Amino acid sequence: MTIETLPYPTDLTDGVVSLRAHRADDVVPLAEAVRESVDTVGRWQDWCHAGYDANDARGWLDLCRRDWLLADGFEMLIVDARTDRLLGGMGVNQRNKEQRFANLGYWVRQSEQGRGIATRAGRLAIGFAFDRVRVERLEIVVAVGNEPSRRTAERLGGRFEGVLRKRLVVKGSSADATMHSVVRSDLISAGA
Repeated sequence: MTIETLPYPTDLTDGVVSLRAHRADDVVPLAEAVRESVDTVGRWQDWCHAGYDANDARGWLDLCRRDWLLADGFEMLIVDARTDRLLGGMGVNQRNKEQRFANLGYWVRQSEQGRGIATRAGRLAIGFAFDRVRVERLEIVVAVGNEPSRRTAERLGGRFEGVLRKRLVVKGSSADATMHSVVRSDLISAGA
């Protein structure tokens, strides 16, 4: 698969939220959204810390561009479809090209949580993953105890497959995680 077959998406929207590639002018808003979310997202993601600054955001954007160009991962921002306000992040990442699966990761800035944003954006990302990236399976790995992310995985149609021992690192320590998956045939069965 070449980059020509995986262009930056410009049409991933449901009219309420949109997914789009990162831009250079996202550095400051991204840093602000991350710092705002330390009490919620930061409980589960070590990258989300009070000292997250423009240099951290710039480094993240560089990594996202590289992964996109190599077709290894597709990190996007969740934005308000009308105002382009940054609402969070959504990624089809950790792609295994040979076995045709990837991870689906997401976060929503603290002031926008509880509004169904991750679910809306997740549906768009799932369609992108199956239609454009051509994976057959998406995995959603959630730290045990992270109930909001687990509920989002379920709302996205993720089938619970079990608890993976010491699968994630949270606050510097290995932690157990739940595994949910969505496979292409799940969408066909659901009529999506």
